[in-house]
Amino acid sequence: MSSVIKSVKTRVVDVPLKRPFVTALRTVTTAETVIVEIRDSDNNVGYGEAAPTAVITGDTTQSIVGAIEDIISPKIIDISLDQPDVIKELIDNSMVHNSSPKAAVNIAINDLIAQRYQVPLYVLLGGTSNEVVTDYTVSVGDTEDMIDQARQLVNDGFTTLKIKVGAEDALADLKKVTAIRKAVGPDVKIRLDANQGWRAKQAVVAIKRMESAGLNIELVEQPVQAADFVGMKYVTENVDTMIMADESVFSIEDALRLITMRGCDLINLKLMKAGGIDNALKINALAEAAGIRCMVGSMIESSVSVSAAAHLAAAKRNIMYVDLDAALMFSENPVSGGYVSDQNRLELLNKPGLGF
Repeated sequence: MSSVIKSVKTRVVDVPLKRPFVTALRTVTTAETVIVEIRDSDNNVGYGEAAPTAVITGDTTQSIVGAIEDIISPKIIDISLDQPDVIKELIDNSMVHNSSPKAAVNIAINDLIAQRYQVPLYVLLGGTSNEVVTDYTVSVGDTEDMIDQARQLVNDGFTTLKIKVGAEDALADLKKVTAIRKAVGPDVKIRLDANQGWRAKQAVVAIKRMESAGLNIELVEQPVQAADFVGMKYVTENVDTMIMADESVFSIEDALRLITMRGCDLINLKLMKAGGIDNALKINALAEAAGIRCMVGSMIESSVSVSAAAHLAAAKRNIMYVDLDAALMFSENPVSGGYVSDQNRLELLNKPGLGF
Protein backbone atom coordinates (compact mmCIF):
# COMPACT_ATOMS: atom_id res chain seq x y z
CA MET A 1 0.00 0.00 0.00
CA SER A 2 1.41 3.39 -0.96
CA SER A 3 2.12 6.03 1.64
CA VAL A 4 -0.05 9.15 1.62
CA ILE A 5 0.29 12.61 3.13
CA LYS A 6 -1.50 12.71 6.47
CA SER A 7 -0.65 16.06 8.06
CA VAL A 8 1.02 19.41 7.40
CA LYS A 9 2.12 21.47 10.39
CA THR A 10 3.84 24.85 10.66
CA ARG A 11 5.72 26.53 13.46
CA VAL A 12 7.22 29.99 13.58
CA VAL A 13 10.67 30.38 15.11
CA ASP A 14 12.65 33.49 15.97
CA VAL A 15 16.42 33.31 16.29
CA PRO A 16 18.75 36.29 16.90
CA LEU A 17 21.55 36.69 14.37
CA LYS A 18 25.15 36.82 15.53
CA ARG A 19 25.33 40.36 14.10
CA PRO A 20 22.88 42.54 12.13
CA PHE A 21 22.57 41.65 8.45
CA VAL A 22 22.46 44.87 6.45
CA THR A 23 21.84 45.27 2.71
CA ALA A 24 20.63 48.03 0.41
CA LEU A 25 17.10 46.70 0.98
CA ARG A 26 16.82 45.91 4.68
CA THR A 27 18.38 45.32 8.10
CA VAL A 28 17.76 42.06 9.98
CA THR A 29 18.72 41.49 13.61
CA THR A 30 16.45 38.51 14.38
CA ALA A 31 15.63 35.79 11.87
CA GLU A 32 11.96 34.87 11.79
CA THR A 33 11.20 31.79 9.75
CA VAL A 34 8.46 29.19 9.28
CA ILE A 35 9.34 25.51 9.65
CA VAL A 36 7.03 22.99 7.95
CA GLU A 37 6.65 19.34 8.95
CA ILE A 38 4.76 16.99 6.62
CA ARG A 39 3.98 13.54 8.00
CA ASP A 40 3.00 10.58 5.84
CA SER A 41 1.00 7.46 6.68
CA ASP A 42 4.24 5.55 7.38
CA ASN A 43 5.03 8.15 10.07
CA ASN A 44 7.96 9.63 8.14
CA VAL A 45 8.41 13.40 8.50
CA GLY A 46 9.61 15.71 5.75
CA TYR A 47 10.97 19.12 6.66
CA GLY A 48 10.66 22.37 4.77
CA GLU A 49 11.07 26.06 5.49
CA ALA A 50 9.83 29.42 4.28
CA ALA A 51 11.66 32.64 5.04
CA PRO A 52 9.50 35.79 5.10
CA THR A 53 11.26 38.41 2.95
CA ALA A 54 8.61 41.00 2.18
CA VAL A 55 10.95 43.38 0.32
CA ILE A 56 11.94 40.65 -2.16
CA THR A 57 9.28 37.94 -2.37
CA GLY A 58 6.37 39.86 -0.83
CA ASP A 59 5.85 37.03 1.68
CA THR A 60 5.33 37.74 5.38
CA THR A 61 5.18 35.31 8.29
CA GLN A 62 1.42 35.60 8.49
CA SER A 63 0.89 35.18 4.76
CA ILE A 64 3.18 32.13 4.67
CA VAL A 65 1.38 30.37 7.51
CA GLY A 66 -2.01 31.21 6.03
CA ALA A 67 -1.04 30.01 2.56
CA ILE A 68 0.30 26.69 3.84
CA GLU A 69 -2.42 25.92 6.37
CA ASP A 70 -5.47 27.30 4.57
CA ILE A 71 -4.70 26.88 0.86
CA ILE A 72 -1.88 24.44 0.07
CA SER A 73 -2.29 21.84 2.81
CA PRO A 74 -5.94 20.88 2.08
CA LYS A 75 -5.02 20.21 -1.57
CA ILE A 76 -2.34 17.62 -0.83
CA ILE A 77 -3.72 15.73 2.18
CA ASP A 78 -4.32 12.02 1.38
CA ILE A 79 -2.45 12.27 -1.95
CA SER A 80 -0.08 9.34 -2.53
CA LEU A 81 3.66 9.94 -2.46
CA ASP A 82 3.78 7.57 -5.43
CA GLN A 83 2.42 10.55 -7.40
CA PRO A 84 5.09 13.19 -6.72
CA ASP A 85 4.42 15.17 -9.89
CA VAL A 86 0.73 15.37 -9.00
CA ILE A 87 1.58 16.70 -5.54
CA LYS A 88 4.05 19.25 -6.89
CA GLU A 89 1.59 20.45 -9.52
CA LEU A 90 -1.07 20.88 -6.84
CA ILE A 91 1.39 23.00 -4.83
CA ASP A 92 2.38 25.14 -7.82
CA ASN A 93 -1.23 25.69 -8.92
CA SER A 94 -2.68 26.20 -5.45
CA MET A 95 -2.47 30.01 -5.71
CA VAL A 96 -0.65 32.72 -7.63
CA HIS A 97 2.64 34.12 -6.33
CA ASN A 98 3.37 33.09 -2.69
CA SER A 99 6.64 31.46 -3.78
CA SER A 100 8.03 31.03 -0.25
CA PRO A 101 5.21 28.89 1.19
CA LYS A 102 5.19 26.84 -2.00
CA ALA A 103 8.95 26.36 -1.59
CA ALA A 104 8.59 25.16 2.00
CA VAL A 105 6.02 22.50 1.09
CA ASN A 106 7.96 21.45 -2.03
CA ILE A 107 11.14 21.01 0.03
CA ALA A 108 9.33 18.85 2.58
CA ILE A 109 7.80 16.69 -0.16
CA ASN A 110 11.21 16.16 -1.75
CA ASP A 111 12.59 15.24 1.68
CA LEU A 112 9.85 12.60 2.08
CA ILE A 113 10.39 11.19 -1.41
CA ALA A 114 14.14 10.78 -0.82
CA GLN A 115 13.41 9.12 2.50
CA ARG A 116 11.13 6.62 0.71
CA TYR A 117 14.04 5.66 -1.53
CA GLN A 118 16.40 5.66 1.48
CA VAL A 119 18.93 7.98 -0.19
CA PRO A 120 20.15 11.50 0.57
CA LEU A 121 18.30 14.09 -1.48
CA TYR A 122 21.39 15.10 -3.46
CA VAL A 123 21.63 11.50 -4.75
CA LEU A 124 18.04 11.61 -5.93
CA LEU A 125 18.70 14.96 -7.66
CA GLY A 126 21.87 13.91 -9.46
CA GLY A 127 24.48 12.85 -6.96
CA THR A 128 27.45 14.87 -8.17
CA SER A 129 28.92 15.52 -4.70
CA ASN A 130 28.11 15.49 -0.99
CA GLU A 131 29.59 18.86 -0.12
CA VAL A 132 29.69 22.49 -1.20
CA VAL A 133 31.98 25.43 -0.48
CA THR A 134 30.21 28.67 0.38
CA ASP A 135 31.14 32.31 0.45
CA TYR A 136 30.25 34.56 3.40
CA THR A 137 28.57 37.94 3.22
CA VAL A 138 30.03 41.22 4.44
CA SER A 139 27.09 43.41 5.48
CA VAL A 140 26.76 47.08 4.61
CA GLY A 141 28.47 49.37 7.10
CA ASP A 142 31.11 52.07 7.23
CA THR A 143 34.43 51.24 5.62
CA GLU A 144 36.27 50.26 8.81
CA ASP A 145 33.44 48.01 9.95
CA MET A 146 33.32 46.23 6.60
CA ILE A 147 37.12 45.79 6.62
CA ASP A 148 36.90 44.30 10.12
CA GLN A 149 34.17 41.89 8.97
CA ALA A 150 36.20 40.86 5.92
CA ARG A 151 39.41 40.27 7.87
CA GLN A 152 37.61 38.19 10.49
CA LEU A 153 35.96 36.04 7.85
CA VAL A 154 39.28 35.40 6.11
CA ASN A 155 40.79 34.47 9.49
CA ASP A 156 37.85 32.08 9.97
CA GLY A 157 38.77 30.24 6.77
CA PHE A 158 36.51 31.81 4.15
CA THR A 159 38.24 32.19 0.81
CA THR A 160 35.39 33.99 -1.00
CA LEU A 161 33.63 37.10 0.30
CA LYS A 162 30.36 38.54 -0.92
CA ILE A 163 30.39 42.30 -0.34
CA LYS A 164 27.05 44.06 -0.01
CA VAL A 165 27.01 47.34 -1.93
CA GLY A 166 24.23 49.32 -3.60
CA ALA A 167 24.60 52.73 -1.97
CA GLU A 168 23.00 55.68 -3.73
CA ASP A 169 26.52 56.83 -4.55
CA ALA A 170 28.14 53.94 -6.43
CA LEU A 171 31.52 55.66 -6.25
CA ALA A 172 31.33 55.51 -2.45
CA ASP A 173 30.88 51.75 -2.86
CA LEU A 174 33.96 51.76 -5.09
CA LYS A 175 36.04 53.29 -2.29
CA LYS A 176 34.82 50.67 0.19
CA VAL A 177 35.54 47.78 -2.14
CA THR A 178 39.00 49.16 -2.90
CA ALA A 179 39.76 49.36 0.82
CA ILE A 180 38.49 45.82 1.45
CA ARG A 181 40.54 44.41 -1.43
CA LYS A 182 43.66 46.08 -0.01
CA ALA A 183 42.89 44.70 3.46
CA VAL A 184 42.33 41.05 2.46
CA GLY A 185 44.92 40.83 -0.28
CA PRO A 186 44.80 39.51 -3.85
CA ASP A 187 44.09 35.83 -3.16
CA VAL A 188 40.64 36.20 -1.62
CA LYS A 189 37.80 36.08 -4.15
CA ILE A 190 35.42 39.03 -3.95
CA ARG A 191 31.86 39.09 -5.23
CA LEU A 192 29.60 42.15 -5.08
CA ASP A 193 25.85 42.23 -4.49
CA ALA A 194 24.13 45.55 -5.17
CA ASN A 195 20.63 44.27 -4.29
CA GLN A 196 19.11 46.45 -7.06
CA GLY A 197 20.74 49.55 -5.58
CA TRP A 198 22.34 51.11 -8.67
CA ARG A 199 21.09 52.55 -11.95
CA ALA A 200 22.36 51.00 -15.16
CA LYS A 201 24.78 53.72 -16.31
CA GLN A 202 25.92 54.30 -12.74
CA ALA A 203 26.68 50.58 -12.42
CA VAL A 204 28.71 50.54 -15.63
CA VAL A 205 30.83 53.50 -14.51
CA ALA A 206 31.52 51.96 -11.10
CA ILE A 207 32.29 48.47 -12.42
CA LYS A 208 34.58 49.80 -15.16
CA ARG A 209 36.53 51.78 -12.57
CA MET A 210 36.88 48.62 -10.48
CA GLU A 211 38.19 46.80 -13.55
CA SER A 212 40.66 49.60 -14.31
CA ALA A 213 41.84 49.56 -10.71
CA GLY A 214 42.55 45.83 -10.92
CA LEU A 215 40.23 44.93 -8.04
CA ASN A 216 39.57 41.53 -9.62
CA ILE A 217 35.85 41.30 -8.82
CA GLU A 218 34.57 37.80 -9.62
CA LEU A 219 30.98 38.88 -10.31
CA VAL A 220 28.43 41.60 -9.61
CA GLU A 221 24.97 40.48 -8.55
CA GLN A 222 21.75 42.30 -9.46
CA PRO A 223 23.16 45.80 -10.07
CA VAL A 224 19.79 47.32 -11.10
CA GLN A 225 16.10 47.06 -10.24
CA ALA A 226 14.56 43.60 -10.64
CA ALA A 227 12.14 44.68 -13.37
CA ASP A 228 14.81 46.53 -15.36
CA PHE A 229 15.72 43.75 -17.79
CA VAL A 230 16.93 46.31 -20.32
CA GLY A 231 19.21 47.76 -17.66
CA MET A 232 20.56 44.30 -16.83
CA LYS A 233 21.35 43.77 -20.51
CA TYR A 234 23.01 47.19 -20.75
CA VAL A 235 25.30 46.51 -17.79
CA THR A 236 26.12 42.99 -19.01
CA GLU A 237 27.09 44.24 -22.48
CA ASN A 238 29.21 47.15 -21.28
CA VAL A 239 31.49 45.60 -18.66
CA ASP A 240 33.91 42.67 -18.64
CA THR A 241 32.95 41.53 -15.13
CA MET A 242 30.32 38.77 -14.99
CA ILE A 243 26.84 40.05 -14.14
CA MET A 244 24.50 37.81 -12.16
CA ALA A 245 20.71 38.07 -12.11
CA ASP A 246 19.05 37.47 -8.75
CA GLU A 247 15.81 39.34 -8.04
CA SER A 248 15.18 39.59 -11.79
CA VAL A 249 14.64 35.82 -11.94
CA PHE A 250 11.77 34.42 -9.90
CA SER A 251 10.22 32.11 -12.46
CA ILE A 252 11.09 29.92 -15.42
CA GLU A 253 9.50 32.60 -17.61
CA ASP A 254 11.78 35.29 -16.12
CA ALA A 255 14.80 33.12 -16.80
CA LEU A 256 13.75 32.42 -20.37
CA ARG A 257 13.19 36.11 -21.09
CA LEU A 258 16.52 37.21 -19.62
CA ILE A 259 18.45 34.39 -21.27
CA THR A 260 16.84 35.06 -24.66
CA MET A 261 17.86 38.73 -24.55
CA ARG A 262 21.33 37.84 -23.19
CA GLY A 263 20.63 40.04 -20.21
CA CYS A 264 23.02 38.39 -17.77
CA ASP A 265 26.06 36.11 -17.55
CA LEU A 266 24.93 34.12 -14.49
CA ILE A 267 21.74 33.34 -12.56
CA ASN A 268 21.25 33.07 -8.80
CA LEU A 269 18.79 30.31 -7.89
CA LYS A 270 16.91 30.73 -4.62
CA LEU A 271 14.29 28.25 -3.50
CA MET A 272 12.18 31.01 -1.94
CA LYS A 273 11.97 32.80 -5.29
CA ALA A 274 11.49 29.76 -7.49
CA GLY A 275 8.85 28.12 -5.30
CA GLY A 276 10.99 25.14 -4.41
CA ILE A 277 13.52 22.64 -5.67
CA ASP A 278 11.73 21.49 -8.82
CA ASN A 279 11.29 24.92 -10.38
CA ALA A 280 14.91 25.75 -9.49
CA LEU A 281 15.95 22.59 -11.33
CA LYS A 282 14.02 23.72 -14.41
CA ILE A 283 15.66 27.16 -14.34
CA ASN A 284 19.09 25.57 -13.96
CA ALA A 285 18.44 23.24 -16.91
CA LEU A 286 17.32 26.18 -19.04
CA ALA A 287 20.41 28.16 -18.06
CA GLU A 288 22.71 25.20 -18.70
CA ALA A 289 21.28 24.76 -22.19
CA ALA A 290 22.16 28.40 -22.87
CA GLY A 291 25.68 28.06 -21.47
CA ILE A 292 24.90 30.10 -18.36
CA ARG A 293 26.25 28.96 -14.99
CA CYS A 294 24.21 29.27 -11.82
CA MET A 295 24.65 30.09 -8.15
CA VAL A 296 22.52 28.74 -5.33
CA GLY A 297 21.76 31.30 -2.65
CA SER A 298 19.23 31.87 0.10
CA MET A 299 17.38 34.47 2.11
CA ILE A 300 17.95 34.60 5.88
CA GLU A 301 17.11 30.93 6.34
CA SER A 302 17.92 28.25 8.89
CA SER A 303 19.69 24.95 8.22
CA VAL A 304 16.43 23.37 6.97
CA SER A 305 16.08 25.21 3.67
CA VAL A 306 19.83 25.90 3.47
CA SER A 307 20.31 22.12 3.54
CA ALA A 308 17.79 21.75 0.71
CA ALA A 309 19.66 24.38 -1.31
CA ALA A 310 22.98 22.68 -0.54
CA HIS A 311 21.60 19.33 -1.78
CA LEU A 312 20.56 21.07 -5.00
CA ALA A 313 23.97 22.72 -5.43
CA ALA A 314 25.83 19.49 -4.67
CA ALA A 315 23.78 17.55 -7.20
CA LYS A 316 24.23 19.73 -10.30
CA ARG A 317 27.48 20.51 -12.10
CA ASN A 318 26.08 23.66 -13.68
CA ILE A 319 25.72 25.21 -10.22
CA MET A 320 29.24 26.56 -9.90
CA TYR A 321 28.75 29.18 -7.18
CA VAL A 322 27.37 28.76 -3.65
CA ASP A 323 26.14 31.48 -1.31
CA LEU A 324 24.72 29.52 1.61
CA ASP A 325 26.07 31.33 4.65
CA ALA A 326 22.66 32.27 6.08
CA ALA A 327 22.34 29.53 8.69
CA LEU A 328 25.92 30.26 9.81
CA MET A 329 24.66 33.72 10.81
CA PHE A 330 22.14 32.27 13.29
CA SER A 331 23.07 32.32 16.97
CA GLU A 332 21.47 28.85 17.09
CA ASN A 333 19.60 26.63 14.63
CA PRO A 334 15.99 25.56 15.27
CA VAL A 335 16.52 22.06 13.84
CA SER A 336 19.65 19.94 14.18
CA GLY A 337 21.07 17.95 11.30
CA GLY A 338 21.26 18.47 7.56
CA TYR A 339 24.97 19.09 7.24
CA VAL A 340 28.19 19.61 9.13
CA SER A 341 29.96 22.94 8.61
CA ASP A 342 33.73 23.28 8.68
CA GLN A 343 34.77 26.85 7.95
CA ASN A 344 33.57 27.45 4.38
CA ARG A 345 32.66 23.81 3.69
CA LEU A 346 29.18 22.32 4.16
CA GLU A 347 29.25 18.52 4.18
CA LEU A 348 25.87 16.87 3.70
CA LEU A 349 25.01 14.04 6.07
CA ASN A 350 24.79 10.54 4.62
CA LYS A 351 21.20 10.09 5.78
CA PRO A 352 17.97 9.65 3.82
CA GLY A 353 16.31 12.84 2.61
CA LEU A 354 17.64 16.11 3.99
CA GLY A 355 19.21 14.37 6.97
CA PHE A 356 17.09 15.74 9.82
